Amino acid sequence: MRVGPSLDYGIAWIYRVPGLPLEIIEEYGNWRQVRDSDGVSGWMHRALLSGKRTAMIGPWAASNVSLRAEPRSSARTLASLAARVRLAINTCDGSWCDVEVPGHDLSGFVRQTALWGVYPNETIK
Repeated sequence: MRVGPSLDYGIAWIYRVPGLPLEIIEEYGNWRQVRDSDGVSGWMHRALLSGKRTAMIGPWAASNVSLRAEPRSSARTLASLAARVRLAINTCDGSWCDVEVPGHDLSGFVRQTALWGVYPNETIK
């Protein structure tokens, strides 16, 4: 992540974790101004970004969040996910997201309000 939209600007951060969700807040040519879950913003070349949607359990979560077998609160809990656990998004209907936990054979549904990387009421197909 650079402080400005070109290679002439200094490096602010080096992200080493693939699949980290970032919010694109502005575009300038091939550069995207992004913000991470900590509120840090800067510029990244579009070649470093993926169109694959990811999210994480919200950093604000005071307790673990349930990964459910079906998109309803009464569904069986498959796992209990701590804050900042990264997730791959399959779909979201505005209330629930169908997610996978990368590196684990684990998928299910999480309430959309518990996620950072997906807007409230956003649908993803």
